[in-house]
Amino acid sequence: MSEISDELSSIRDKIASAEKLAGRESGSTRLIAVSKTFDVEHIRPALVAGHRIFGENRVQEAQGKWLGLKDEYPDIQLHLIGPLQSNKAEDAVALFDVIHTIDREKIAKAIRKEMEKQGRNLELFVQVNTGKEPQKAGILPEETGQFLEFCRQECGLRIAGLMCIPPVDENPGPHFALLRKLAEENGLQQLSMGMSSDFETAVEMGATYVRIGSAIFGHRDYG
Repeated sequence: MSEISDELSSIRDKIASAEKLAGRESGSTRLIAVSKTFDVEHIRPALVAGHRIFGENRVQEAQGKWLGLKDEYPDIQLHLIGPLQSNKAEDAVALFDVIHTIDREKIAKAIRKEMEKQGRNLELFVQVNTGKEPQKAGILPEETGQFLEFCRQECGLRIAGLMCIPPVDENPGPHFALLRKLAEENGLQQLSMGMSSDFETAVEMGATYVRIGSAIFGHRDYG
């Protein structure tokens, strides 16, 4: 399992190089280790190596792994990076520290209700479907301003930034550029973009969070 520690170190070095190349401040990009589908024994070496920021796609799967680990490592920061259903909002707010996938009015309302009820203040991102893919979650780029207005004015939510997942068969650069443009237009500082195959490009284009799984933990078995 020392391989996981080595991979984390290698990725941090690549992030630092990309930051330097882009003239960005060192450490301005944070690494989310995406641990979806991996069990506690795969995750633990990353914790032992000192990493504390992790991402999960599903609330129920995350509950089975992280409730105990958060007791063991109180400084863990857990990010929900997969689609959220409104009936899971209560559990999501209780477990996660950051949610990257706000993309519907119903979800925004449910998150606000649960944060008030539980006395929690999560960092929130709006997911933008930059490729306008019908099968993918996220608001359309042209609806970003209107949706942010709803989140801020109607729900009283403090949105930290925007998130995107570019189409797998397209150059991610234009999608990252679009997300950055939308963030700048709407006064947002945070950008959640970039995965194992394209995170260096994302860093160079301003990502403040990159979401990396397979490059750290290895091949996923979805069976």
